Amino acid sequence: MGRVVSDAAASDADFVVYSTTVCPYCVAVKRLLDSKNLTYDEINFDHDPGARYEVVAETGHRTVPVVIDNRGENPMYIGGFNETQRYLK
Repeated sequence: MGRVVSDAAASDADFVVYSTTVCPYCVAVKRLLDSKNLTYDEINFDHDPGARYEVVAETGHRTVPVVIDNRGENPMYIGGFNETQRYLK
């Protein structure tokens, strides 16, 4: 089982958001999810640097945030802030 799948399985939230401490797009995506009353678990790469390499290897997404929709049967990679904004319209 990959890192993204195991993090999603451990979460009861609607979304999993991988972020860093100083990231305006991470703040924006969390505000977007809050505005739509969607829950999320945040995993900060600054606190778990090894996670970044695993998530990049699994998703190909090299910047933060990395957003995973955890509402379905299988977690679904969405992308970053712009992709999440389009996805939730």
